[in-house]
Amino acid sequence: MLTDTDLRRGGTGTRPAPKRRGQRLGGALGNARLTSIVGATLLVLLAIEGATIPAIQPLLSVHIFVGMLLLGPVSLKLASTGYRFVMYYAGSSQYVREGPPAPLMRLLVAPVLVLSTLTLFGTGVVLLAVPHRGMIVGLHKASFIVWFGATTIHVLAYALRAGRRILAEWSRPAGGRQARLAVTGIALAVGIFTALVTYPLAHPWFHHFHGPH
Repeated sequence: MLTDTDLRRGGTGTRPAPKRRGQRLGGALGNARLTSIVGATLLVLLAIEGATIPAIQPLLSVHIFVGMLLLGPVSLKLASTGYRFVMYYAGSSQYVREGPPAPLMRLLVAPVLVLSTLTLFGTGVVLLAVPHRGMIVGLHKASFIVWFGATTIHVLAYALRAGRRILAEWSRPAGGRQARLAVTGIALAVGIFTALVTYPLAHPWFHHFHGPH
């Protein structure tokens, strides 16, 4: 398996790989670092979102706003991990040398995590657009339980490696760093914009919990 240094050199450990149009984010190394940066950003936002659950009624506005904001970073995380998956199975030398994820993560946890993520956020969007749909509320809650379990395993499996990559991003900058930071910033901006635009749709939920204003 490649080290962070090997990936930075293009996978061979001898000379940099030629610059390609598709490597503006830094190739396999850049994709790995981007995934780690977005993952850390998500961890902070998800902690805020999770803190609203025990007191959902008084913190419902925060829950809804942060939930919609998360759509931007979550989409980027799915895109970066999906890109690595495609490039690995397409036979890209850098990604093949990096190696596949652990079998348990690849065959069990990852599919469950992706499906539960799509279900959790998909039902959240539906509930915001069409409030008070009992079946959707139940699916939203059930998908959260599955998602939380899969996410916990995922974080425990990759936290140390992600931490090392984030530290390396600041101490040993690699090509495409500005692009990676820009893409992460754009994902957050898209999330904030989405949250601001959709927030007025949440009024029926406030009415439901707190009664007529």
